[in-house]
Amino acid sequence: MVPAVIWLILGVLLIAAEVLSGEFVLLMLGGAALAAAGVSFVVLDSPIVGGVVFAVTSVLLLLAVRPALRRRLDRGVEPTDMHTRALVGNAAVVIARVDGHGGRVKIGGEVWSARAFADDDVIEEGTRVTVVAISGATALVVAQD
Repeated sequence: MVPAVIWLILGVLLIAAEVLSGEFVLLMLGGAALAAAGVSFVVLDSPIVGGVVFAVTSVLLLLAVRPALRRRLDRGVEPTDMHTRALVGNAAVVIARVDGHGGRVKIGGEVWSARAFADDDVIEEGTRVTVVAISGATALVVAQD
């Protein structure tokens, strides 16, 4: 009974420590320790059996379950363009004349300060433009043909 309790405590501690790491290694080792606790509870007076079960289960969990779990987790978090980078290439409408010094455009329902990408361009109100870049809080735009 004592080896089963030790394995149980070790398993719970490893699983709790996984919260700090997030790499699923400690979770796999904790699962193996819980498996060893179960076997040690059934097979009394044999701490070696618990150790063997822990070793075999750890290897299986680390080599088979962990990679599949990491792939599934990584697939759910795909890198996407965030914030201002997502606006580059979008269409916009000029709501206040845009030139090399300033202006206003509406991008997806939001009003942005804007500047013509080429300093000598002048884009009149109502013209559709394309966002070429974002500089700070200013969209650099070119007129669509």
